[in-house]
Amino acid sequence: MAVKLKVKFVLFVIIVAQVISSSTALKGAVSLDSWTFDKVIAKYKTTLVKFDVTYPYGEKEDEFAKVAEAARFSSDLLIAEVGIQDYGDKENSDIGERFNVKKDDFPVLKLFVEKSTDPITYTGDFKADAIKAFIRQHSNVRLVLNKCLPQFDELAEKFVSTEKKEKQEKILKEAKDLAATLDKEEERKYGDVYVKMMQKIIERGNGFVASEAERVKNIKNGKITDAKKEEMQGRLNILESFKQKDEL
Repeated sequence: MAVKLKVKFVLFVIIVAQVISSSTALKGAVSLDSWTFDKVIAKYKTTLVKFDVTYPYGEKEDEFAKVAEAARFSSDLLIAEVGIQDYGDKENSDIGERFNVKKDDFPVLKLFVEKSTDPITYTGDFKADAIKAFIRQHSNVRLVLNKCLPQFDELAEKFVSTEKKEKQEKILKEAKDLAATLDKEEERKYGDVYVKMMQKIIERGNGFVASEAERVKNIKNGKITDAKKEEMQGRLNILESFKQKDEL
């Protein structure tokens, strides 16, 4: 009887271990340890690393999973995780100490950019779009934010890279022509936002981006419906596409 119970207990432990292993394997993210960290990081132009407990879960892990999914088509960006143990063998604790990562701060995100000596620590809200915007701000990696349209993002980047009104008006016309080709209602809605942003910048200058972002944030933080909040976040995401590198 005792033997049977022992066998059942061993099987139970194995099953639990398998469940934990499968549930913590985040699709799109590479697990790094003390031996592989430097070798893997060196092969990518940009790497976002999450330092966390060994078996992370919850809302923040869900948001990080969205970032990993968004990065799946970017060959220049690696999404990685380092699980740090504060018990037993204390696996990967040496990496945590190396980058001054504290357990009380978990999860900690650090962006490693090619040719930069020190990683950049993320300090914003642990939301997928905010993290993606952080990656875009500090690297040449382009990740599409919610409600943003890739072709319009490219036009926005070209638009803010020049201060010549003639060039801006030419890009504005390209945006209008592109917007006229959109079939889906939501795409037309947000394509129109890009067009209006360009028009306002031409009229008021680049300072419009910061003032408009502040205005939209105030609306988003007010007493509005969830649908309206999502719409305002979409506008904020589009505004990110109009930010110049020296503003970030």
